[in-house]
Formats: sequence, structure tokens, C-alpha cells
Amino acid sequence: MTVTTAKWTLDDYHLMIQVGLLKDRHVELLNGEIVEMPPEGPEHAQLSTDAGDYLRPLLGEKAIVRSAKPITIPATGSEPEPDVAIVQPLRTLYRTRHPYPENVFLIIEYSNTSLSKDLDPKKKAYAVAGILEYWVVDLQNHVLKVFRNPVNRSYTDEITLVDGEISPVSFPEIKISVKGLLT
Repeated sequence: MTVTTAKWTLDDYHLMIQVGLLKDRHVELLNGEIVEMPPEGPEHAQLSTDAGDYLRPLLGEKAIVRSAKPITIPATGSEPEPDVAIVQPLRTLYRTRHPYPENVFLIIEYSNTSLSKDLDPKKKAYAVAGILEYWVVDLQNHVLKVFRNPVNRSYTDEITLVDGEISPVSFPEIKISVKGLLT
């Protein structure tokens, strides 16, 4: 006998939220599966908050820095809640729907206990969606993993940084301190 997992659509997921089935549950939809999100530890919570605070003045009116808010990825049946999403400044549109991949400049995840999820199914979902750039702050090893150039189910460019500066693909004029994201 083969076991098949039932997949949920974005409409199913939104209906579950609307009727309160997921009330008091910290979950996200990832590749059609409702996935429990582990609680954030203090380091994770504060560093991701600090990152949002650090990035807002650097980006100014060029983008919106959303912290722990959903983005919708129709192609993979996903609605993850990245720690930081840098998106187009379309505030009125986001009152009617979450940002779609074409609205996303950069995703940043802070990872400790969720590192394997962030480096495998989430990375694949973001690559399939064509999100240009995905950064993972690996709290276990104190490094920044940068993924760029999405092709099919993967990113073709990957670098690991511990210091220095990095410029997002969409904002090459902006220099972001790696240490500013790690500490």
C-alpha cells in the first residue's frame, strides 16, 4: 500500500484561516503542506527584528521591509512567513493580497532549529517561484548564506559570508554589513 499525503491549495489554506481552524497555531503553507513553525528563541527573534530595523533606513522608500508576514507563491502552493521580506512598495495592493514572487526583491530567514527546512523545501519553493535572492542567516554557524540566480528548483549561485558587505541584486548601490545581520 502506498501512502499519499493530501495537499492543500492556497484557497483551502485561506478558508481554514478564515473559519478559525488554524487559530492559535503557528503554521505556514509550504509546497501544499501545512507546516508547524517552531517557536522563535530570543536570539532569533531579536536578530530578525534588528535586521528589519537596520534595513528600513537603508532602503527608504525604494521598498517595504516586512517582518514575519506572509508572501504568496501560487506556483508551489505556498504561503511562507519569512523573517524578513523586502518587497515592492505597493502598500494599497497588500491590503487585498500578500506580495507575490514578482513583488519580492529579497527574502531573509534567520535559522536555528529550522535550518534544514530553510535550506531545502523553502529554498526550492523560492527558487521555483523565481525569487531573485534568498539569504539564510545560519545561527548555528554564525554565517550568512546567499542564494542568487534561480533556475528551475535551485539557485545557481551560492556564497557563504562571515563579514564584509553585500549588496542585494535589486539594490546594487546599497551596502549591507554582514556583521550587521549576524550580531
